[in-house]
Amino acid sequence: MQSSGRQAEAPGRGPRVLVVGGGIAGLGAAQRLCCHPAFPHLRVLEATARAGGRIRSERSFGGVVEVGAHWIHGPSQGNPVFQLAAKYGLLGEKALSEENQLIETGGHVGLPSVSYASSGGSVSLELVAEMARLFYSLTDQTREFLHAAETPTPSVGEYLKKEIRQHMAGWTEEEETKRLKLAILNNLFNVECCVSGTHSMDLVALAPFGEYTVLPGLDCTFPRGYQGLTDCIMASLPKDVMVFNKPVKTIHWNGSFEEASAPGETFPVLVECEDGGCFPAHHVVVTVPLGFLKERLDTFFEPPLPTEKAEAIRRLGFGTNNKIFLEFEEPFWQPDCQHIQVVWRDTSPLEDAAPKLQDAWFKKLIGFWVLPSFGRASQVLCGFIAGLESEFMETLSDEDVLLSLTQVLRSVTGNPRLPAPRSVLRSRWHSAPYTRGSYSYVAVGSSGDDMDLLAQPLPADGRDAQARGILVPRPGIEPAPPALEA
Repeated sequence: MQSSGRQAEAPGRGPRVLVVGGGIAGLGAAQRLCCHPAFPHLRVLEATARAGGRIRSERSFGGVVEVGAHWIHGPSQGNPVFQLAAKYGLLGEKALSEENQLIETGGHVGLPSVSYASSGGSVSLELVAEMARLFYSLTDQTREFLHAAETPTPSVGEYLKKEIRQHMAGWTEEEETKRLKLAILNNLFNVECCVSGTHSMDLVALAPFGEYTVLPGLDCTFPRGYQGLTDCIMASLPKDVMVFNKPVKTIHWNGSFEEASAPGETFPVLVECEDGGCFPAHHVVVTVPLGFLKERLDTFFEPPLPTEKAEAIRRLGFGTNNKIFLEFEEPFWQPDCQHIQVVWRDTSPLEDAAPKLQDAWFKKLIGFWVLPSFGRASQVLCGFIAGLESEFMETLSDEDVLLSLTQVLRSVTGNPRLPAPRSVLRSRWHSAPYTRGSYSYVAVGSSGDDMDLLAQPLPADGRDAQARGILVPRPGIEPAPPALEA
């Protein structure tokens, strides 16, 4: 089969290697390969006009905001992203301190500075702390089933709810307080959905939940933006390695393809792009998001992937976690406020209520984080929302989102005259055609073995893998979990 792409690699000795996807995984693979003398002919095919994937820092509100990856979780020596960021001088003095690297957080989100009830007025932070201790002690217990012969429930959500029902038997408060406790717990369930990138913790498998490694270190951010990391990796690559605006249509593998400029040479893989261009190669490293693979599984590989790989892609979960930035002229929160929690009084993790999304999508919003001041007359809150509600939010106009959240903030603060935010910025990871979500999780019916299976070269049994190899790395946005979060 002749190659029809004008941008196919020039003939030369040594294997031709293609990396499909220019996110952090693709850039990391390219950087590693460029340092190896055995791989002199390398290209990275990126579908969009920019590198970084779900690492996306934007100039807005007079500063830099993270539309994608936000924190380094567990910034310590065992974290490869922390090591890279430190190497490139991208972190502040506090994040680099030995003291910061030794702090044990257990991987849990910190307590809010203030908690508002949906009906107005503040919620007791002592009660919030009590429910957080219960919730996080139970989530810690879920990690103990990693090597168990059997589990009491299939999912993390079912286990947590079963344990909460048992604890409720010992609650002696009046009914209103009990309902408020459940509403706080419901907020914490939604927080965990954001952390896990899922619509519901009922979808997350219990047995492998403990595979997620929690590293020490207090979560930190990049003072000049997370994208500084991908910029530094990009700067280390040869200038002709990246090919932008080159979405891949089909990867033809396990074949024997020829190219007019390389008579007598055959290539086991041909990467066909949506614009008709083709790239013959000896090896292809596929680093596209799992959400994209799920959507394009039937057409992206020809011949189709082996059954065990295709089933692994179908079994693993891939969900959406989005951010909503609201800009205010003046803050309505206290100067030392860092995290505003919103508790919906009519919710409970023990009830499977499913109101229409258009009427209640905002109830999945876990609250807002106060961004550092950018040194001008504006103050910015960053809200997080996951799941189907998050995907529905993407379909709304900016005006609809502003109207809904203005009403929410006026209601929770009890101030009907609270000035509306003057602008909004939000991520839309589910709508992004080459992403289709935020990050992966091990769903009920799957296991960490599915991730390992995807990382094995084709053919799956290893025969002639060097000549025909396609590598599909572990899904997610991080080169080594749990480095990044969107």
